[in-house]
This record gives sequence, C-alpha cells and structure tokens, in this order.
Amino acid sequence: MKEFHSPSQTFRPSRRNLLRAAGVFLPLPALASLMPAQARAGAAQTPRRFLAICNNLSIVPAGFFPTEAGRGYALTPTLKPLEAHREDFTVFSGVSHPDVDGGHPADNCFLTAAPHPASGGFRNMVSLDQFAAQHIGHLTRFPSITLGVNQEGGQRSLSWTPGGVLIPCEQRPSALYARMFLRGDAEAIRQQLQRLDLGRSVMDAVAEQAKGLDLKLGARDKEKLDQYFTAVRDLEQRLVKARSWEDVPRPAAIGKSPTDLSNNKQFMAKTKLMYEMSRLAFETDSTRLITIMLDGVSTPPMDFEGAEIKDGYHNLSHHGHSEDKLAQLAQIDAEHMKLLSGLFSSLKASKEDGETLFDRTMVLFGSNMGDANSHVTTNLPLLFAGGGFQHGQHLVFDKEHNYPLPNLFVSVLHRLGVNVEKFASSTGTMRGLSLG
Repeated sequence: MKEFHSPSQTFRPSRRNLLRAAGVFLPLPALASLMPAQARAGAAQTPRRFLAICNNLSIVPAGFFPTEAGRGYALTPTLKPLEAHREDFTVFSGVSHPDVDGGHPADNCFLTAAPHPASGGFRNMVSLDQFAAQHIGHLTRFPSITLGVNQEGGQRSLSWTPGGVLIPCEQRPSALYARMFLRGDAEAIRQQLQRLDLGRSVMDAVAEQAKGLDLKLGARDKEKLDQYFTAVRDLEQRLVKARSWEDVPRPAAIGKSPTDLSNNKQFMAKTKLMYEMSRLAFETDSTRLITIMLDGVSTPPMDFEGAEIKDGYHNLSHHGHSEDKLAQLAQIDAEHMKLLSGLFSSLKASKEDGETLFDRTMVLFGSNMGDANSHVTTNLPLLFAGGGFQHGQHLVFDKEHNYPLPNLFVSVLHRLGVNVEKFASSTGTMRGLSLG
C-alpha cells in the first residue's frame, strides 16, 4: 500500500488509497470476544440474553394488531399460531423510531434509531446489540453474532459498530456451527493466530499511514475520516479479543453440522435453521447477543408446507389491497408466527440452573416498516417475549404520535445488566413493561 506523506509535507491523498485502506476492515465480520480472564470474572452473574429479529417487509397490520388493549385481548389471525405462548409475549401498538423514515433503508436503523436513513448525508450509529456487547461481550467467546436470511452477499444486517460501520451477516448455518464447535489441528490453530496477528498489524499500519490527514481535509472529509479511524480502532479491539479465545476449548459439539440451503425459495426453512442455530448458541453460552435480518426483498415465491405462494415476497408486500395478494401474505405472516412459536418452545425446553432459557432470553420480533404496502415507518408491528418480564398483554400507545421504540431498548439494556439512562432517541424505559 502506498504510504501517505507526513503532515509537514505536501501530498494529494487519492480516493483509491482511502478505498483500499477501507477495504481492510469493511468486509470483515465481527471477529470474536473479550478476554477469557474477564469471562471468568463475570461467570457468577445470571446470564441474560437478547435476540432481535427484523422482517424487513413487515407484517400486514390488519392481521397483526389486536383490537383490544391490555390483558385478555383476542388473538388476531396472524397471532393465533402463538396461542400456546400468549402469556409469554407482549404486543405493542403505536410504537416506532422518531425521525426514522425512508421505507426500505429504515431496516438499517431497526436497532440504531439513527434518523433519516434515506438522506444523502446519513451516518448510522451503534446498534443495540453492539452497544450491549461493549459491556457484556467479554463473558462469551463471541461478543455477538450477526445472522441473515436471503441477504444478497451478506452485505446488510442489523448490526453496526460504534463507528456506524456495518457488520456483515452470516447466512450459512454450517459456518456458524463450525465457529462454535470445531477446532482445527495444531497447524490450523497456528495459522489462525498468525492471521489474527497480521490483521492487527495491518490495522496499525493503516491508521499510522493516515495520521495527519485531518489537517488537510475539509469538514465533511474530516467527519468521514473520523468514522474510518473509529472503525479501525474497533476492529483492532476485536482482533485482540478474538486472539485471546483461540486457546480456550470450544464446547462439545451438539448434533451434526446443519446443511446449508441454497434456494431462496426456502425462505422459511432458512429462517427456522437460523432460529435453531440461535438457540444452540445461547444454550452453549457461545454468545448472549444475536441479530437476524429476514430479507424478503429479493425472495422469490416461497415454498413451505401448505403454502400457495405465486409471487415474490417484495411484490406481494405492495399488495394494493388485492385480495389474492393479501391471502398469500396471510399465509406468510402465519408461517412467521409458527416458526416463532417453535423458537419459543425450544427455548422453554432448554434448562439452565433451574430456569428455562426462555426466561433468560429476550426476543424482539418486528419490522422497520409499519406497512410495506405504503412504506410507512410508523406504528411498527412489534412483539417482545421472554426475559422474565410480565407479558400476556397488548400495550397500546398513540398511533398518531408514536411512543419511542428506543425506550424498550433501554429496558433491554437494564435487563442485560447495562445500567444506562438513555439509548439513541429514548426518553426513559418502556412504559407498562415490568419484570415478573
């Protein structure tokens, strides 16, 4: 890589050099964890976990939202598959992210609440999972795990670093299984440690070469450079933490490595696999923070048991009140709830120190759009389950002037043991939600 001149010299940094430097870190996934010694120090604490799932094509509102508030509400057709768990989740109405607009780009902000994602100067902020990972990530091998379904190239996800840089999602269950359970021979381990050391040295070199650039750049370029430096520092920390776990034995493998599904028509089967892998990651305490983006934008007509789906998911979401398209969407929405019900059941079946995994795991399922047909980003369909909270209710807020979703994020952070007063555009904790 061509070196930059020192600040005292005349230079003209090329866009090519900056892009090459950025390429060192932008494609890399979240790498691993904090120090094992720190993990041992926090081992006595009760494990608390969080799983966030975003379906970026939403749920048809008419079939999702109950008509009654409070407890004892009648389950809607969409929620009916969750009947066995009705006392274990809360439905929210009238909740959204303040100033998060723009339709599809809003999925970038599902866990960040950064305003105006479709604007030209948009810069994202840290996502909830990554903020939490800064505080509790040292307790597990992987501070967080970022997953996706039908995401083209994995280059979109729900997870963003403190510098506002995307963490690409993993879409192959087999790769996640290997990371959790499989350990190579001595030579493979040596090579992995060498790669980690080399990665850190590259980060150091890139940062050193770019020193002093802010003395020669305009205000907007300085902001971009600051974002770049933040990302470099973040990855350096991840590399150090990843290296520290390489000598720590992995948990004993559970079951067999899953078979990856390559056909995007198998959207629901892929989703089920990711739910199973999430449960496995929590069960082995490999991580306590997982995000899953369910990306329907490029999903062809789905193929799942009992379905009669004739059109692609994105086209169906723009139903224009067509009865035929709404009927197909109703099948898709119900299948989402069936899979979620299966996830809840599997978390309840897993025991940890006398409690169920479900009692120790908060699950947020929702969307960045309230109605995909019109691309509105208000009144989001949201469902929050588990974690030891009092559930079985429909919390209704103002549908014209929505209640801030980041208030729920503060409640999640508190349950994880992260005692902050504010996250993004929050105004407090989630009103009406309390521990059991």
